[in-house]
Amino acid sequence: MKFLSMIRTEEKTGQKPSERLMNEMGKLIDEMKREGTLVRTAGLRPTKEGVRIRSNRGKVSVTEGPFTETKEVIGGYAILEAKSTKEAIELTKRFLAIHGDEWNLECEVRALDGEEFCA
Repeated sequence: MKFLSMIRTEEKTGQKPSERLMNEMGKLIDEMKREGTLVRTAGLRPTKEGVRIRSNRGKVSVTEGPFTETKEVIGGYAILEAKSTKEAIELTKRFLAIHGDEWNLECEVRALDGEEFCA
């Protein structure tokens, strides 16, 4: 089953990944790809480069970033291949662990539509 792990971060801190984190992340990505547990992953560009498109009762509006009212943003994602939600959670914990105590992050894990959700 495929799961989406969305990494939320506080964009306003301006925190950038250290060289250590980038190296460790590269190793983890390579390892998980070899295991077949990582389908795809990427970080997202800052919200100042983004656009929100909203439909409110059929009326579509477009707002260009940055989105100053937003405290947390999705800073990246991973599409995981796992046998269960429990395994997807454990895989996500591996991503969080390499960040150490320098970061304040939260991940949301959800089964992709069309994939059976199992606890």
